[in-house]
Amino acid sequence: MANLATSMLLCLSLSMSYYLQAFHAMAHEWPGGGSARFYDFKVQTLRVTKLCNTKEIVTINRMFPGPVIYAQEDDRIIVKVTNVTPYNATIHWHGVRQKLSCWFDGPSYITQCPIQAGQTFTYEFTLVKQKGTFFWHAHVSWLRATAHGAIVVYPKTGIPYPFKQPYEEHIVILGEYWLRDVVQLERQVLASGGAAPPADAFTINGHPGPNYNCSRNDVYRIEVVPGKTYLLRLINAGLNMENFFAIAYHNLTVVEVDAEYTKSFTTDSVMLGPGQTMNVLVTADQPIGKYSMAMGPYMSAQNVSFQNISAIAYFQYLGAAPNCLSLPAKLPRFNDSLAVMTVMDGLRSLNPVDVPKEIDASLFVTVGLNINKCQSKTPQWNCQGTNNGTFAASMNNISFVNPTVSVLEAYYKKIGGHFTEDFPDSPLKFYDFVNGAPNNAPNNTQATNGTRTKVLEYGSRVQVIFQDTGTVTTENHPIHLHGYSFYVVGYGTGNFNPQTADFNLIDPPYMNTIGVPVGGWAAIQFVADNPGVWFMHCHLDIHQSWGLGAVLIVENGKGELETLPHPPADLPRC
Repeated sequence: MANLATSMLLCLSLSMSYYLQAFHAMAHEWPGGGSARFYDFKVQTLRVTKLCNTKEIVTINRMFPGPVIYAQEDDRIIVKVTNVTPYNATIHWHGVRQKLSCWFDGPSYITQCPIQAGQTFTYEFTLVKQKGTFFWHAHVSWLRATAHGAIVVYPKTGIPYPFKQPYEEHIVILGEYWLRDVVQLERQVLASGGAAPPADAFTINGHPGPNYNCSRNDVYRIEVVPGKTYLLRLINAGLNMENFFAIAYHNLTVVEVDAEYTKSFTTDSVMLGPGQTMNVLVTADQPIGKYSMAMGPYMSAQNVSFQNISAIAYFQYLGAAPNCLSLPAKLPRFNDSLAVMTVMDGLRSLNPVDVPKEIDASLFVTVGLNINKCQSKTPQWNCQGTNNGTFAASMNNISFVNPTVSVLEAYYKKIGGHFTEDFPDSPLKFYDFVNGAPNNAPNNTQATNGTRTKVLEYGSRVQVIFQDTGTVTTENHPIHLHGYSFYVVGYGTGNFNPQTADFNLIDPPYMNTIGVPVGGWAAIQFVADNPGVWFMHCHLDIHQSWGLGAVLIVENGKGELETLPHPPADLPRC
């Protein structure tokens, strides 16, 4: 603490003029409730200079990150999206449960065909009983890298947060930045059969920070008043990397995960996988100074190259000299799975919940990587995976293949030949998934390709056990389910064992993206009460590109408001 105090004295500035000139970002006022909110999104390219290079990136409204959607619980959101780029585009509203609005969920070839160059599509949905931090992102190729933004949904008027009102709120989006065109990069990686290269930088709200070349002044900062408490809305919009986040010498109090309140608990760092959001409270209770906010890698897989330079932003106290040195944040080691599990252990729903007492549909789903045999006549270019094979990924050893027409349209219009309804409830055989997985690549590590779906009866009580496998490597997989949130009733290391698994049926967290632990399992439960076609996939984009996904089809019910409406008139055509 002596060194800390000395550093603070160096940074301390009593200049009243600096106090008067300091940027002071006030929190947005809560909007009124139950109303319609209109947004105009243009998919446009933006010329940016980062990391000593200038390039064109795909954005919304030439903003990076993109515009924030502000709303209130139960508001109706209407977003007109016009594509003025040469790329295909769709927008997914991540975490929004899309009650009876499956047509507007956004994943390409699942619920819609892409919005092609020059086309327009209007998304309409209601935030039914939802509030908190969400985000929107492109759901075509790897365009999420730069086409993403926050959705902030406030409680209804007069309903306070279940914690002390913060002095200010700030959105903090964690991302990855590539110097190469990400659409071309995905095509090249898939054509090579090999692994994806690491990102050129991590970013915090689009800024890499001083650890990277030409980025000394490309830094995000939050100006804070000593003694005040701030709400940070953390969002991981990255593509292929999970990330730790910490602020030097400051604790983080978690109060919400995936737009659902939790019992508050305090930690010195958190980990977010792509697709996950988390609200944390931070009190400016340290000596006046400039503190680093750091974003670094969590890499649980073996023999994978990754970006290991941290992105840095500043948590800067009013009164600190503008050019004083920042105090470094301490992040967990890149492979510290115990730190990840410790945070997961702390997640509990704010109040007791009503989880299903009985299960109608039970699925056991293995998640992992595969190596397929080389089928190319130019293996030196196209078979760069392990032992001259090609990388793939799968659920229950089936690699998902996008159809040429959206699954939802084919299902609704009864167009045959685009998908099958035979996704298996369990893998073909059970074995020691973690330690005894087949690994004689590519001879016994192949996956089967298919556009397979699992049909669920309306109202059925569903349990899914996700099991990580050791084929190629064990790894933490952030699995996202569209159209639903689910209770995470259990998780653990090793192979799932129903006799010894410890389930929390009292106050499990309610999430939409669950990190299936490296070499472990996670159990989720939900009621299938939202008809439509819902994508269930790994939110590491390279894994999704390799096929780590499946589709759940929830049939119509028989009561009022239990039937999927007709498709919108402007639904894009393939």
